[in-house]
Amino acid sequence: MPETPAQRRDRRPTRSELRHEAIGRLVAPLLAAPGPDGGTALVVDLGGGAGALSVDLAVDGHDVVVVDPSPDALAALARRAREAGVGERVRGYQGDARALPELCGGRGVDVLLCHDVLELVDDPAAMLAELAAAMRPGATLSLLTAQRSGAVALRAAAGRVEEALAALSDPDGRTGADDPLQRRMDADSIAALLDGAGFDVVEVTGVPVLADLVPEVVLDSSPRARESLRRLELASADHPDLRGLASHLHWHAVRR
Repeated sequence: MPETPAQRRDRRPTRSELRHEAIGRLVAPLLAAPGPDGGTALVVDLGGGAGALSVDLAVDGHDVVVVDPSPDALAALARRAREAGVGERVRGYQGDARALPELCGGRGVDVLLCHDVLELVDDPAAMLAELAAAMRPGATLSLLTAQRSGAVALRAAAGRVEEALAALSDPDGRTGADDPLQRRMDADSIAALLDGAGFDVVEVTGVPVLADLVPEVVLDSSPRARESLRRLELASADHPDLRGLASHLHWHAVRR
């Protein structure tokens, strides 16, 4: 019996699911190495909120410290960790990057995740400097940032041309007065900030690159569209000519 449109919609990956899967694929290799003395690495998820990624990492066997300013998000994190059976592997602390030195007790962070935070803070350069100060030399940074060109492409494809024009012309890449983000930056600007804070960039990947641009009607038209979309994302994630279309960029960087 053929699938109904409702069944096809249920099978369709949401943008958040595709994004979560892509980030998981990118972060997993960064956690493969042990700590500097061969022991367990100290993993910190800055702005990890309710633990969409952190709990998955704990399920995979990692000990994760989540730092977030929202007590409600941290309460949700604790519930999610308990339900997943990894409550002892996930610790939540209310605060921001300034809390890292005290939180780590003098030990340098081995892997630091900073996703969707840089576009919300008042001073990105200062925050990256605080991250670098909390990390040991050679430690790994996983940074996820909103990209201006991706916002322009997405809004133009959706017919929101005025917002696309605003994001393209605004110094901070904002789409208007109601934009929840303080900024969206270009790849060159992020690279310069990382270099200034003492990080060497290893790899830059789009997350997602094309998935947000595919109309939903196309995904509803074929039972195989979901898997095809995933394959498309895998093939285009690190394509240099397509990366500018990505709504976000994932930066794998190393502390000098």
